[in-house]
Amino acid sequence: IGSYRFKEIILNGNSLILFFKRALRRTLQILFEYPDIQLRSRVAEALNNEMDYDLLISIAVPHPIHWGVAKVWKGGTNIARTWVADCGDPFMFARLDTFRKPFYFKHFEKQFCRRCDYITVPIEGAVNAYYPEFRGKIKVIPQGFNINGVKIKRSVIKHYKPTFAYSGGFIQGKRDPRPFLDYLSKLNEEFKFIIYTNQENLINGYKTILGDKLEIRNYIPREELLEQLAGMDFLINFDNNTIEQLPSKLIDYAIVKKPVLNIARHTDLSVIKDFLAGDYSKRMNLADLNKYDIEIVAQQFLGLAP
Repeated sequence: IGSYRFKEIILNGNSLILFFKRALRRTLQILFEYPDIQLRSRVAEALNNEMDYDLLISIAVPHPIHWGVAKVWKGGTNIARTWVADCGDPFMFARLDTFRKPFYFKHFEKQFCRRCDYITVPIEGAVNAYYPEFRGKIKVIPQGFNINGVKIKRSVIKHYKPTFAYSGGFIQGKRDPRPFLDYLSKLNEEFKFIIYTNQENLINGYKTILGDKLEIRNYIPREELLEQLAGMDFLINFDNNTIEQLPSKLIDYAIVKKPVLNIARHTDLSVIKDFLAGDYSKRMNLADLNKYDIEIVAQQFLGLAP
């Protein structure tokens, strides 16, 4: 179901055409949830032929999947006896987007919240990112990972200079690496900072400033990434600066069992000097991995069935 999409606006052409394509796609995304809005009809069409299940779990993002279920849901008598709407990230009250969602989308959010039996969110802090009248339906169920299926070679790698890494995306002004990179640019200490990202445009200028101290790499398969992260001295997390959303990368960081330096809006960046010296006493406290075990998580979802 999730594979159905509007025809994408392909970002190609000369600089002027590319500029207008980017602007058009961003405008359509903000105003109409382009291209994911078509999922509402596609999901509804697919579910018209389904019935008599005990449990239906719809998964967002994208949220139009929930909207599609709500379009055809008649409440415990047609498709399934229980509907669980799983929300990895909030929608109307999302704090990480540059723009707030237009007010008219609250109709779709309230419709699916009203019709589903349960709303599941991955962390307790996310509960307040939903309309108050529906918070009684919310259950906290963490993200599930096949913890036992991850095999990492625990070979010890000795670096001739402190080597650390970050993997993931950036959000300008929120999950923003630039203050940290500015601070690194002023240090005389030797180090190697490796960033795995597809958003090089935000940090490319720092490659010129930091030279060999900064290495920017493209995304690689998760299994390969975990091996790479396990070979670092420590890892960096750029905080979302909100309690509603927690980066899923922290689960991967916990798997590789490396010290994590969390960089939040008000972090005293001089702490990096301690980490470069091998003092990890101010490392981030990560959650117990067992709570993310896919078998435990699956049982929590099944426990919501009638």
